[in-house]
Amino acid sequence: MAEVLKSSRADLRVAVAGLGPIGTKVAEALDRGIDGLVLVAVSAQNPEKHKGWLSTLTGTPAILPIEQLSGVADIVIECAPSKLVRSIVAPFVGSGKTAVVLSAGALLDNEDLIELAKQNGGQIVVPTGALIGLDAVTAAAVGMIHSVRMVTRKPVVGLAGAPYIVENNIDIERITEPLRIFEGTAREAAKGFPANLNVAVALSLAGIGPDRTRLEIWADPTITRNMHRVDVESDSARFSMSIENIPSENPKTGRITALSVIAWLRKQRAALRVGT
Repeated sequence: MAEVLKSSRADLRVAVAGLGPIGTKVAEALDRGIDGLVLVAVSAQNPEKHKGWLSTLTGTPAILPIEQLSGVADIVIECAPSKLVRSIVAPFVGSGKTAVVLSAGALLDNEDLIELAKQNGGQIVVPTGALIGLDAVTAAAVGMIHSVRMVTRKPVVGLAGAPYIVENNIDIERITEPLRIFEGTAREAAKGFPANLNVAVALSLAGIGPDRTRLEIWADPTITRNMHRVDVESDSARFSMSIENIPSENPKTGRITALSVIAWLRKQRAALRVGT
């Protein structure tokens, strides 16, 4: 009788770049254990700040500068400020590895990273994050999508300090009722709200692109959750999606964003994968 051989594939080595609310949750999940994956390194702008937290982990990931992560890992999870995306992603995709990008808006300013990945057998992954239904949008895009419109409503604290608000002298701190502060394309929104609208860029990349995806942004003092509604018209289906995300410790980011990354990581060596 032939001997049944177990998979001899080596564990995929994962690095986490950035230890804010998302990065720490992802690192903790990897430390608790995800089949076929191992946390080997983390990077943070202020490593000393995180040493106490890192000491609570079961494993002992290396604390490395960003430029050294690609030398020890197969996958990097980017959870850093958008200005660091290029320095995190390029070394990985340039050496045929995988970069999971949370700061999706930064890809619009670094589109050559996609070509770099293509030329070297690397991959850039934009996870579902704080949105739902990207599988449906991706499927509809195989046919013909006529329009995609998204309306985002956020508590005032989640929008305060955004470049678009500062540049246009919009006073949202004292509003007492919902105020529409932006209407335009996903590309324009990504520039004006780089820490807030990565979901809109992910939606645009799944569908008809950042220049045809339309967006409204509302500052709403009456809500405590980040709310998104998406309406899609296509030749295969008409559908709408709504989600209300509970903010993480960072009011600009929903808790479900980290869970989305963890779900993607679990798929990498799973016997059953659900979704496109």
